Amino acid sequence: MRIDKQKLYTLKDERNQALEAADAALDAGNMEEYEAKLEKVKGYNVQIESVEKLLREQERFVGQEPGTSGGPGLEREGQEDGYAKAVKSFADAARSGFRVAKAAGDMMQEGVDADGGYAVPQDIVTRIISLRDSKESLLSEVRVIPVTTKSGRRTLKKRGQHTGFATVAEAAKYGKAATPQFTTVSYDIEKRGGYLPVTNELMEDSDSNIAAVAEEWLGDEARVTANKEIMTIVATNDSTDLTDLDGILKAWVGLGSTFRATSKLLTNDDGLLWLGTLKDTNGRQLLTPNPAEPKQLQLCVGPYILPVKTYDNDTMPSTGTKIPMILGDLMEGIAYWDRRQFTIKVSDVASVGELNAFEQDLTIWRGSLRDDCTSWDTEAWVNGYIDTAAAAAASVAAEAEEGA
Repeated sequence: MRIDKQKLYTLKDERNQALEAADAALDAGNMEEYEAKLEKVKGYNVQIESVEKLLREQERFVGQEPGTSGGPGLEREGQEDGYAKAVKSFADAARSGFRVAKAAGDMMQEGVDADGGYAVPQDIVTRIISLRDSKESLLSEVRVIPVTTKSGRRTLKKRGQHTGFATVAEAAKYGKAATPQFTTVSYDIEKRGGYLPVTNELMEDSDSNIAAVAEEWLGDEARVTANKEIMTIVATNDSTDLTDLDGILKAWVGLGSTFRATSKLLTNDDGLLWLGTLKDTNGRQLLTPNPAEPKQLQLCVGPYILPVKTYDNDTMPSTGTKIPMILGDLMEGIAYWDRRQFTIKVSDVASVGELNAFEQDLTIWRGSLRDDCTSWDTEAWVNGYIDTAAAAAASVAAEAEEGA
């Protein structure tokens, strides 16, 4: 039997929870509970070390079972077999209306989520995540953290400033050095959902086509949902009117050397158009392709060259004439907590908006996913914008002044 890496992730998450409980007991002065929790942590460490060793051996001898020739091809074949079984199981569940049986006493069985929905098999979840991540989204800009529990917290070290050593006279006492600054970030997984109407004829299609419809739908919805959550967290920083190129320079310098080296300018298609109109005194455009990587853009602002990444207006919407101009390193600023869990419920009699499943011979799928999005370090980005209406008015005024 193969060791699943998920077992390792679960053990590490449980160890982190035990550490947090030990820390809380220590703060409360309950030394007996503290010692008990510490022993539990040590036990988890032993288990984690054992599983890691098994995983390493498993990777060395993958596929080399008695009577086989071994090799990585067998591992891929096994993975494909697992996915094929998941597709068949999913399609069969879809044809039966994602009904799931419960044992006596109403105990939940495998495939049943806490809210009674059908839990999508993990092999299909993996495909959904791959589809989600294969398309351009803001998830590539932030820190994505897979989690296995509904809530928890992580302790992180800030990009703190070191104060250096103080001058010490002969035979004098050394001063206390500044200690690193830490902060705790908590997450609480929430359920988010939406609807997909499908024709009843889909149930007569092949297993793979039924699974493909669900994978594409859930993958796209997961990506768009994450984009909205990330933009919501971005907006928790006060919005800054950058006004013009000088304002962009001021915000960039304001990030400080702590973040500037890993930062970029994020904007949408409206922003791309506005940046494309900027020119220097010799009429040369300030927004140009990066010579080393022509597909990437860069903006010349004073003594700095800013990497520029653009997204479509649906991903990063403008507000009226205000165009988003986010400067910073969102990888250091925002955390996306990914539970990697999807559930589905269906109805052939429900009404959603103008859709009536019974009258239109449809089946409405209701999908749910679990995730959370939180700030990680609010100093890592500037929530800026350019008001094109104000910028245009300022340009007209300047031209009128020059003409006078």
